[in-house]
Amino acid sequence: MKHLFLYILTFVCLISLNAQNTKRKYKSHNEKDGVFTVVTDDGEYKIQFYTSEIVETTFIPKGETKSNDSHAIVLAPSEVKTKYSYVGNDISFASNDISVIVTTDPFQISYYHNGRPMISEKRGYFKSKHEPMEMVSGNIIADQTEKIEFNISKDEILYGGGARALGMNRRGNRLPLFNRAHYGYETDSKLMNYTMPVVASSKQYIIHFDNAPVGYLDLDSNQTNTLTYETISGRKTYQIIVGNSWLDVIDNYTDLTGKQPMPPRWVLGNFSSRFGYHSQKETKNTIQKFKEENIPVDGVILDLYWFGKDIKGTMGNLEVYKDSFPNMKQMVSDLKKDGVKTILITEPFVLTTSKRWDEAVTKDILAKDSVGNPFKFDFYFGNTGLIDIYNSKGKDWFWNIYKDISDLGVKGLWGDLGEPEVHPHQLLHKIGTANEVHNIYGHDWARLIYEGYAKEFPSERPFILMRAGYSGSQRFGLIPWSGDVNRTWGGLQSQPEISLQMGMQGLGYMHSDLGGFAGNNLDDELYVRWLQYGVFQPIFRPHAQEEVPSEPVFRSDNAKQLAKKAIELRYKLLPYNYHLVYENHVHGKPLMRPLFFEDDSRELLENSSSYLWGNDFLITPVLKSKATEVDVYFPKNTTWFNFYTDEIVTDKVSKTEKTEESSIPTFVRAGSFIPTVNVVQSTDNYNLKAFTLHYYHHNSIEKSKRLLYNDDGLTNNSLENEAYELLEFHSKVSKHKLNFTFKTNTGKNFNSTSKQIEFVIHNITTQPKKVKVQGKTVNFNWNRDTKQLVIPLVLNNNRQTKLTIKL
Repeated sequence: MKHLFLYILTFVCLISLNAQNTKRKYKSHNEKDGVFTVVTDDGEYKIQFYTSEIVETTFIPKGETKSNDSHAIVLAPSEVKTKYSYVGNDISFASNDISVIVTTDPFQISYYHNGRPMISEKRGYFKSKHEPMEMVSGNIIADQTEKIEFNISKDEILYGGGARALGMNRRGNRLPLFNRAHYGYETDSKLMNYTMPVVASSKQYIIHFDNAPVGYLDLDSNQTNTLTYETISGRKTYQIIVGNSWLDVIDNYTDLTGKQPMPPRWVLGNFSSRFGYHSQKETKNTIQKFKEENIPVDGVILDLYWFGKDIKGTMGNLEVYKDSFPNMKQMVSDLKKDGVKTILITEPFVLTTSKRWDEAVTKDILAKDSVGNPFKFDFYFGNTGLIDIYNSKGKDWFWNIYKDISDLGVKGLWGDLGEPEVHPHQLLHKIGTANEVHNIYGHDWARLIYEGYAKEFPSERPFILMRAGYSGSQRFGLIPWSGDVNRTWGGLQSQPEISLQMGMQGLGYMHSDLGGFAGNNLDDELYVRWLQYGVFQPIFRPHAQEEVPSEPVFRSDNAKQLAKKAIELRYKLLPYNYHLVYENHVHGKPLMRPLFFEDDSRELLENSSSYLWGNDFLITPVLKSKATEVDVYFPKNTTWFNFYTDEIVTDKVSKTEKTEESSIPTFVRAGSFIPTVNVVQSTDNYNLKAFTLHYYHHNSIEKSKRLLYNDDGLTNNSLENEAYELLEFHSKVSKHKLNFTFKTNTGKNFNSTSKQIEFVIHNITTQPKKVKVQGKTVNFNWNRDTKQLVIPLVLNNNRQTKLTIKL
């Protein structure tokens, strides 16, 4: 304890050299109802713990009042046991996990996790002249900005800021917080569709700036060991979130900002999508091609031709264009019978040339100009207004459109251009200026749909595909994608980074247009490698401009067969992948996870070329043309099996792996249980009555446990309503025996059935002497060449099944 005190004291002395605004003078402090207030000569700080691992700090300048208007936070502060001390110049207000140290002279606020320094305010809050960045000079308009400035350590790696293509370490950049599309980006994009005021540190904490208006994150661009949040206006509030592991940190952060509801299981299947299907006939013929080729497909996405013949001039019609889709409702019904769900695009723009312009003006649903008229402006699609979702009239009008769409039998909604793509700063919404709500427009658009479903269709899980949002948008079921990426190798190379970064910031379903979107580049090798990567990213959705087909059924025979193999693997892994959905919902776990989540070696902290898919798959996409080998990276002190050959890799940091045309390097963790099913053509035909369970045996793993979640895949709140089952798999290894225990735990509202399991144990090097199930000897099949042991099992509901293998 003495050493810990000296450690903190030494650090306090060091950071005093970078002391906060020297003009700021401490005056007093007090604590009331869990809120610790520090009064200075220019304002006051309000510090409050939400939990022992989450603390919030707000600075209220003199003459201002505290605003509690958070768009990101849903967690209510709990009663947290705190400790207080005042020794010399240092006031300490602490939970069991976080210590906030206020140094009175010179004034300083510093944060520690379990005694270790995290971050401290440098100048803290101040105002200064706005230094606009060229890329947003016409978007972020202000004479001065409000700033909160921090000291960071010199070797800290910084992640966050939303979706960017910059490399994993984003330190050294000043990043605009202004959602904006970047058409045709590749490996370098400082500004994209989905920005967030969130920074994660290699020191294993997250700092979230809880303020909606546009601004910047300066991640030490001047190399002065400084982190700065800048905004045009609003709250001076931030939360610091810690945990004992990265998964703990993200669990805590998604407790604060909301957990993602479970999407329907069919969302994990394959989509047929392009920009776009022009007619009912083209749509049905495309799906028929999937059926003829026996390529599984679960969804078809209709772009803007469903409401107009032309790209330009029709946006805002938002009703079926019957010349091209003479009987949309019948088409949707017919597709549904084939296991294919229909998703329709919508946008928040109503063009002056659209069928609904007069209605939009009459019903007063549009954002205004300074004299109260609908604000009209030009963009690519025509002259337009923007739906004001912050006006109850606009919100209700838009939701009624969605109810009409739902009446067609549509099962998914695509919200496009929701940055909004063009959002003039002079435009006024009901609650504020364009720049005050720009970054939360997509967030609140998703909220509109999510809350509408909760009220009108409470038993249905919505599928909400959007490319723009804000901190916490995951709680509205928003599923983001990475925008209009170029159809090039550079476009593919940035995708793992973007998904890994967004997963760390709460958005576990970030994915890409598989194959790339922008341009007419016909490259079958690139297309196949992108789809092979897509097997191990959250949503499997090929999509592109129509000059080159995005659907495998229209590609060359070789590309089509390789794509089919990738899609079939995606369907075989449905049980495993659906369990990742459960883990994300309950614990906030990203589906894609950086290797440094379990190995903080310096060389892995900036690595995105290999990553974890859930806990038990390690994936290395092939990201370069004609690559004959790739380097695969492994967390230290781990053992892995090659998924395709069963070759064992143990205690290696990296390995050079030869590439195969038909797959990408894929490894499975020793000791894992991996459930697979036979390929179905639609998830409508999926069930867990019969499946294969693979166990990857290695003597270094003495005990192992895995869970497998299952429900009907459709009904909302299945977990909360106890309409599910949770299977448990246990292993225990002794010198001459393998012992396994299987159990099904069933919610009171789920009708579970017995399971026929083909249990496959890998790496059994000698023929077993005896295999017993529930104490009775049973037949088995052991293959000397593959070293695989196959045992048939029946798993009964709420009964424990024991298996013993004598070697």
